[in-house]
Amino acid sequence: MTEQKRPVNVIRLRAIFTGILLSVGICLLTPFNNIYHQATPLGGGHFPLAPFFIFILLTLVTAISAKIFRSKDLFFTGTELLIIWIQMVIGSGIAYTGLARTLLLNLTTPIHYATVSNQWQESLLSILPASIVPTSHSAIESLYTGLEGGRDMSWLEVAAAIPWQAWQSPLLLWGTFILLAYGFMLFIINVFSRQWIHNERINFPLLKVPEMLSSSLDERKVGAFFSNRFLLLGLLIPVCLHLLNGFNFYYPSVPQLATLILAGPYFPDHGLFAGFHKLKIYIYPAFIGFAFLCSRQISFSFWFFFILGGLLTGLLGMLGYTIPASELGISFGPTLARAEETQMLGAYGIFFLFLIWLARTHLLNVAKESLFLSKPSEVRTEWFDVRVSCWGAVFCFAGLVYWAVFLGMQLSTALLFFSAAFMVMLVAARIICQGGLAYFTLTAAPMDGLMTMGGTKLFAGINGLLPAMAQKALFVDLRESLIPSLLHARKLSHGNRPGLLIFSGLFLTIVTSVVASILAIMTLYYRYGTRELQLEWASRTTITVYENVHRLMTAPVETGGWITFFAIAGAIIMLILVVCYHRFYWWPIHPLGYLTAYSSAMRILWVSFFIGWVCNAICMRYGGVSLFKKIQFFFIGLIIGDFLMGGGWAIVGLFTDSGYQVLPD
Repeated sequence: MTEQKRPVNVIRLRAIFTGILLSVGICLLTPFNNIYHQATPLGGGHFPLAPFFIFILLTLVTAISAKIFRSKDLFFTGTELLIIWIQMVIGSGIAYTGLARTLLLNLTTPIHYATVSNQWQESLLSILPASIVPTSHSAIESLYTGLEGGRDMSWLEVAAAIPWQAWQSPLLLWGTFILLAYGFMLFIINVFSRQWIHNERINFPLLKVPEMLSSSLDERKVGAFFSNRFLLLGLLIPVCLHLLNGFNFYYPSVPQLATLILAGPYFPDHGLFAGFHKLKIYIYPAFIGFAFLCSRQISFSFWFFFILGGLLTGLLGMLGYTIPASELGISFGPTLARAEETQMLGAYGIFFLFLIWLARTHLLNVAKESLFLSKPSEVRTEWFDVRVSCWGAVFCFAGLVYWAVFLGMQLSTALLFFSAAFMVMLVAARIICQGGLAYFTLTAAPMDGLMTMGGTKLFAGINGLLPAMAQKALFVDLRESLIPSLLHARKLSHGNRPGLLIFSGLFLTIVTSVVASILAIMTLYYRYGTRELQLEWASRTTITVYENVHRLMTAPVETGGWITFFAIAGAIIMLILVVCYHRFYWWPIHPLGYLTAYSSAMRILWVSFFIGWVCNAICMRYGGVSLFKKIQFFFIGLIIGDFLMGGGWAIVGLFTDSGYQVLPD
């Protein structure tokens, strides 16, 4: 059975340049909005607010102008708007948690917070390469306290007053690291895209709404799309909800509807349900919409494994297994708090091997083509020749290893660290894109898995300090990671040409977004000082990284036997899951659900996936596909309504001292 050919759409240069300009604009505005105003994040997650809000406006403006001027050709086609949208998504992620939010703190914390009591001077600063941190103590202190008279300066004056000379070397070295890492992600996604998109045909729930809007524009049916009665009904719910709660935020006398329910007090702190005594129920209409559009098997697995994870905690307590936190040893996982959560160390490894096994034929063909042992495939679905992608990925990976070795790391440690980091990134990209997770966090970090297998000696001295800094920069907080957006971009650009122009546009978007984001965040920090910008999370998590590195150097604590036990148990469970999923068509559980069981994101989203799964199951059980095609517009309305209200309140927040948050940060 041959694949049905899609019409080829030509992406014009105007669309690429528009996407770059809008992404740079978002990068420049995001720090001011998110950090200074504490308003609804313009970025955030893998379906960020500002890009989708602008995408809707561009769709409406394009459709209305075409109708008014009776133009046969659209200024932007629906496909071009999708490319513009994904460019903005890429930029918005780099502008905040994906990179800029903690990068400068990451480079200055070991110097600024070094004291006699914490002994960082002897342990950290004695081995820290001088070239990767600012050379001037005054430049670092001004970052935390603000420039003298900075509040009275214009933004351009602040930017000119920044001590750029002190930052020249660290920005050059870390910029090289960032571009090499992003380059590897671009190339490796181009290598895997044919397998995941064409051979496995994975679903992309987060692309459903943008693609429907794009199609309605190309078919000149935007009016019919937005006038759908089911969509309007769904739209009405978040509009009313956030109008009421938004007015309550600014005028407390106005009543509000609770979107956060503290369910923990209804569960005991001991017994089988002890794992739920801190349970919270979050109500986000948009995430319910995404859950409905997701595969029922996946949405069921997400909340099912979350419940099982809580029950396991209670069961261990009932059996008398009180596992101390000291069993974790030294860990870098952003949310790793209990020994049983280290099941994910083994589970991630087995699932990665499962992905490689599924792609074995494709990867073997790529290797043969790249080594000129076979002729290139006549069917081209990638942005450009897969051989270039393969060697590009090898070059970027080798460049990262050389970067680390040049700064003092051992070759073996550098190879292991970057291999583990990108393994986790690829698995996370699959979780986010196939599972429709607009918000996702890791439980354990790449270094945690390596220390569990190889011990703490692997990360002694500079071998621990550099990976910890690199991990904090790109490989641990994946709420706005780049690689899932690149996979989405690859899916959206399927059937469009010229592929090299699209790839070049994405690369330029990344480069300009990195530059704009660092410029914007530095200007904000030097104008107000980080101490006055309510950066508690960013500062706390960065300090914790260096405290853990200090412990690795001065008093290394090996992980306990329970950690090894749970890591092996996680590997065995995942092996059973992938075998059953692959062999039995009736198997109701998807392995992706197990990988998110202990993610802090699932603590927020599990109710949304439960509601979405129930609605989807009832719809398909009693109405089938015909009812699903009608009802899906209601849930699309929930998504569009949430993001329209989020964008509206974000605009209001720019002109007030604080802003009402619609979506999670």
